[in-house]
Amino acid sequence: MPRAGTRSASSDERAWAVPESLRPTLAERYGPVYAGAEADRRIRALRTFATCGDRVTARAIELGHLPLIGIVDYTTRRQERIAPGTFEPLALRRRVRVTNPAGYLTEALRSAVRRLVASGGGLIEVDGEEDLGSLALVESMPVGSIVLYGIPGEGVSFVLADAIAKEHVRLLIGQLEMRRRPRANAPAK
Repeated sequence: MPRAGTRSASSDERAWAVPESLRPTLAERYGPVYAGAEADRRIRALRTFATCGDRVTARAIELGHLPLIGIVDYTTRRQERIAPGTFEPLALRRRVRVTNPAGYLTEALRSAVRRLVASGGGLIEVDGEEDLGSLALVESMPVGSIVLYGIPGEGVSFVLADAIAKEHVRLLIGQLEMRRRPRANAPAK
């Protein structure tokens, strides 16, 4: 992976861990899911949007319709590697690199999303797992924008970042367990 851009803070930064009891809630669908040509048509029609996940970010770029922000970790659920050059059109705006362990939402990731929303967008490269980045996107994207994230084997979820979704995300984050981000090479709890 390229190592340009901003790196996340020390291992003492704040992070929010997903408790086992919240996993089913986070697995729920929060927007309509489309696949194939229908997903492509809807992506092309979007105005302001952001993507979370390698496949959905790559697809938007392939369609020639760049998201404001794309969050990727260069791996898919099938453990396929994604070539770093795939995301260059988005990285040309700005590239930020953060560490975000599996099962966590770090302050570094939330902060990177806020900074990119305010500064014209770009690519967030995650060392770890990007899945909970969709929460940070809904939290910080402008009202009326759309957040896309992939659902393996099903398609792309389209979530409207409106006042209701933002409040729902705020409540979800409030249910996460506040911890310090685990040190590098330490397994996530």
